[in-house]
Amino acid sequence: MASASQKTTLSTLDHDVIKNDQKRNNNNTPVVVSVVNTTDPPNANNAASGKGIQSLTRAQTSHPLDPLSAAEIKVAVATVRAAGATPEVRDGMRFVEVVLSEPEKNVVALADAYFFPPFQPSLLPRSKGGAVIPSKLPPRRARLGGHHRGKVVVSRTIRDVQPPMDAVEYAECEAVVKDYPPFQDAMKKRGIDDMDLVMVDAWLVKVTYVCLSIIAEAEAPYLRLAKLFIFLHEFEDRKLVPLPPADPLRNYTPGHTRGGVDRSDVKPLQIIQPDGPSFRINGQFVEWQKWNFRIGFTPREGLVLHSVAYVDGSRGRRPIAHRLSFVEMVVPYGDPNEPHYRKNAFDAGEDGLGKNAHSLKRGCDCLGYIKYFDAHFTNFTGGVETIENCVCLHEEDHGILWKHQDWRTGLAEVRRSRRLTVSFICTVANYEYGFYWHFYQDGKIEAEVKLTGILSLGALQPGEVRKYGTTIAPGLYAPVHQHFFVARMDMAVDCKPGEAYNQVVEVNVKVEESGENNVHNNAFYTEETLLKTESQAMRDCNQLSARHWIIRNTRTVNRTGQLTGYKLVPGSNCLPLAGSEAKFLRRAEFLKHNLWVTPYALDENFPGGEFPNQNPRVGEGLASWVKQNRSLEETDIVLWYIFGITHVPRLEDWPVMPVEHIGFMLQYLKAAMMLQCRHVPFRPSTCERDYVVSKSLGKHKQYFSLLALPMIPKPHGFFNSSPAVDVPPGACESDAKETESKETVAPKSVLNVLTAKL
Repeated sequence: MASASQKTTLSTLDHDVIKNDQKRNNNNTPVVVSVVNTTDPPNANNAASGKGIQSLTRAQTSHPLDPLSAAEIKVAVATVRAAGATPEVRDGMRFVEVVLSEPEKNVVALADAYFFPPFQPSLLPRSKGGAVIPSKLPPRRARLGGHHRGKVVVSRTIRDVQPPMDAVEYAECEAVVKDYPPFQDAMKKRGIDDMDLVMVDAWLVKVTYVCLSIIAEAEAPYLRLAKLFIFLHEFEDRKLVPLPPADPLRNYTPGHTRGGVDRSDVKPLQIIQPDGPSFRINGQFVEWQKWNFRIGFTPREGLVLHSVAYVDGSRGRRPIAHRLSFVEMVVPYGDPNEPHYRKNAFDAGEDGLGKNAHSLKRGCDCLGYIKYFDAHFTNFTGGVETIENCVCLHEEDHGILWKHQDWRTGLAEVRRSRRLTVSFICTVANYEYGFYWHFYQDGKIEAEVKLTGILSLGALQPGEVRKYGTTIAPGLYAPVHQHFFVARMDMAVDCKPGEAYNQVVEVNVKVEESGENNVHNNAFYTEETLLKTESQAMRDCNQLSARHWIIRNTRTVNRTGQLTGYKLVPGSNCLPLAGSEAKFLRRAEFLKHNLWVTPYALDENFPGGEFPNQNPRVGEGLASWVKQNRSLEETDIVLWYIFGITHVPRLEDWPVMPVEHIGFMLQYLKAAMMLQCRHVPFRPSTCERDYVVSKSLGKHKQYFSLLALPMIPKPHGFFNSSPAVDVPPGACESDAKETESKETVAPKSVLNVLTAKL
């Protein structure tokens, strides 16, 4: 479909950058336009403060990283419309994205130091003349539009690219196909006269249309996968496939599952927090268990986390990452037959993860004491739509955090693990994807994707079996395919604003060669390799060597003199199961490696380029950026971690797929912090029990202390010790007095025997 996109940058009062206003017409030329506010000029006396940063004329109401509000989006659209030369141009504008264009990092540092939480001037680098405190922050800016009183100052055209598709265009595609006489004739050959029973899914490929038609029963049109998938290419009826028989197991809605009866033996499970949650919210700023960060959201990426840091006692706020998000998804199918070989979806760049997000439901999508965040988007005509409860923030119990039982005393200490989860869920065509960031009390960050939804199917001739898929119902098969996710992590391990002291080290575990150093043939060790340049940092996972990567600070050490860092621990992963000349790899060359590392650049945000939709340009994006082979030895590091799953469909994936989990971990390593889990206060009952044990030991107490000294391991890691020790005991340790008394009696008998031996 012919299209063009218009992108505008504006500077208005209390407006952050907006991105990708897109206008569609017949010349396929996206136009980038810049708009600046003219009604609220900056104060001349303050304009020079902060190295040329312009000042506002009134107090700040929005943090520079806050997502755009509905009012700001309206202002942006109004500005772009006002810039149209004629009424026809203004009425014909189409808006695909209006998003925040994020400011430079020094602006964020000023905001966090003096204007917004965490209000820490120590975050700013020191200068000889002392800190320069600005009276205001720069205006919030927007790439796309601005205020109706602003004006356009820059216009830029981007040729030979397509902006993402919009839901209106998908609906238009379906209507065009269903009204097309050859398509109607093809349906009649299959016994279908009522076009209201036909659903058409358009795929973004370099042809006129690739359409997938789904037939639903007349009495239940909402039951999506009732009978058959029929594939048409360029409106050509290439192959007549008869309708398969109706599958009695095809539905998954309540009362329509196997046997028509749902389970009745599931008892209620309630999550109760009578004192409320442990997290604190200030606008988009979140604090929980020494973690703090900001929540953002974009139409393309969905959930974005900004300024992730950990508060470490006297050392204060220790930064870990500037920005964390999922920037792309690629889903290539492995069937070489029509039309499946054309099915290679770029779900973020072609559709948008955030635009397809759900309004989450309490008790179903999230459970417990929940804080929701809304998201605002522009629709195709420039109106504002709001997804309520789009992002979910809540705490989860996660089993045990740590435990140890002393065999000498019989005493056991155990702590429950609690994690803070930030998530959103989206539907892109037939699949559902849940994106989760988990923060743990021991200093770990986990990224997780949950995959569910329904399969994309194909029709079979009677008795036909496809080599490249699984027959999941009579006459229906599901092609094999893969899902790849790209996490972009702008790291800042122990780096204050303005500092660029990070590097990446690859760690492999090696077996010591047999000989003098390994006479027992049991020795193995870790070997570190510094990734000095971008070409050296194109790496793949290797389970045989337990390969992982460390993002370390080159100028911060822990108490043993080791450099502090965070390590990227891969989960299950894969690489594309395709030949090097596969068509989808022309746009997705970044899938050829699991890890890429680049120095930070303001305009390097998406691995397939800003416009991957039907992009004919080979190697655009991440694969072309790294050809500069920039130095990585000490710089502002950006990690691009690509992780994937190979889906060979099962019968159990029909009619709806159980959740598959995939992800990775960011784990502290050689940090200079104290063991964070140790500092959570104990409950009184536990303290009393420990006192009884110490008193019973009497004169042998000192002997036990000396005996234990050689067993203390040499501290290393990001925190100096485990951040999990200070988590308080759970309610199980302070239940009934009867239980408590029994617990204190048992260790005494053990102590008596041990004392007699001593």
